[in-house]
Amino acid sequence: MGEGRPVRRAVVTGGAGFVGSHLCDRLRAEGTEVVCIDNLITGSTGNLRAREADPGFSLEVRDVCDPFDVAGPVDLVLHLASPASPHDYARHPLETLRTGAQGTANALDLAHRKGARFLLASTSEVYGDPLVHPQTEDYWGNVNPVGPRSQYDEAKRYAEALTTAYRGARGVDTVIVRLFNTYGPRMRPKDGRAVPTFVTQALAGEPLTVAGDGSQTRSLCYVDDTVGGILAAAAAAHPGPVNLGNPVELTILELARRVRDLCGSASPITFVARPVDDPGLRRPDIALARAELGWQPVVDFDKGLAMTVDWFSRLN
Repeated sequence: MGEGRPVRRAVVTGGAGFVGSHLCDRLRAEGTEVVCIDNLITGSTGNLRAREADPGFSLEVRDVCDPFDVAGPVDLVLHLASPASPHDYARHPLETLRTGAQGTANALDLAHRKGARFLLASTSEVYGDPLVHPQTEDYWGNVNPVGPRSQYDEAKRYAEALTTAYRGARGVDTVIVRLFNTYGPRMRPKDGRAVPTFVTQALAGEPLTVAGDGSQTRSLCYVDDTVGGILAAAAAAHPGPVNLGNPVELTILELARRVRDLCGSASPITFVARPVDDPGLRRPDIALARAELGWQPVVDFDKGLAMTVDWFSRLN
């Protein structure tokens, strides 16, 4: 935690989700007691199967948008709760906005009461469809505040502003991280994101559906690296915001082809309408993370993708 303070007990909101569950596992592996808070709107207890008989882990099924408390001491609050895929926040727009607003306030209030370090898991979506490339933390973004992605983009932008205000007005020890596209085991097959969509289609021998002409780019970070970055930020003194992602950039069409090849699939690639406000470019500048956190991704993309494909193939 900040300034090397030990983390004996942590609260993870959204801890039953894709990234959150991996974070819970890593914390427990490091000996930290974990309280996971999740309403399971998009998370799953299946992601926490390894924690079922773990006396140092507890799951509280509740909505962070309602005021909540945690008995006993807390050293670190990691706020990851939020629908995070386009399909999810399109289905749950009001819940997404409330989680970014009231849910963040409730998590910050908990950190304030406990004297805990607070980490906000924000997103590269605060940059919108960027006019600056690669994206640096001092770029203010190009976001449509009333578009079909606005519930997520603006919820996270507000959460960042609220976290900053709590730091300045109430002295809460905070850090903001902006997570770029993350992939790996425990992604939901039908969450609408590119990697699980392409993998499940390729394994089933179905056409891989590429939005637009596939020239839009993404930078994909394996989940273990993302979790490592989150914990590095929690342990550092820097308040952020700081980008966490893999600066290796590839087009969506190239991603589809690499997934297809790795799956040994003969699936054709078909092109479908591109969603409104779908970002054309996405690549993090991680110079700040390297300098302040001593962090950079280490998992090779093809190796991470192979591990992800293997996990999806064992679902069937």
